[in-house]
Amino acid sequence: MLARVQTLCLLVAAILAFTSSFLPFWTYASQASYVLSDFFPQSEAGIVHLTTLYLSSILSPLTGIGSVAAIFLYSNRKLQTTVISVLIGFFLADLLSGLTAAHFLNVWLQQSAPAAVEHSPGAGLFVMLPLPLLYWLAMKGVQKDEKIANAYKRL
Repeated sequence: MLARVQTLCLLVAAILAFTSSFLPFWTYASQASYVLSDFFPQSEAGIVHLTTLYLSSILSPLTGIGSVAAIFLYSNRKLQTTVISVLIGFFLADLLSGLTAAHFLNVWLQQSAPAAVEHSPGAGLFVMLPLPLLYWLAMKGVQKDEKIANAYKRL
């Protein structure tokens, strides 16, 4: 189980997904410094910011938990493939919700700050960017295992 490529890819993906929850997704600098991170919303930024940040706060750990769960589905390759496909959807939803929360925080800061607001992506964004590649590699590993298993069935 541990020597398989998809196990390694899913384990690294789980670590990155959990890590992205605790690193800043986006940083802002004006007269004061603001950090957009999971579990720390700016309630003044509006309901869309709050909703999308809470959604991102749920999806990041859920992606990590799903990655760990997919590791233990090695005996049922069809279900493992389905879980990996769902994890790709969770990643996309997490990324879009984080970017939406960052946009609405930027809009609020532009309206409320008298000085210009500088912003840049944080480590939380960059940590989660390799996830689709890792899921794709894990999917290829599962398909390779399926091919090998079907070859043995023919013998």
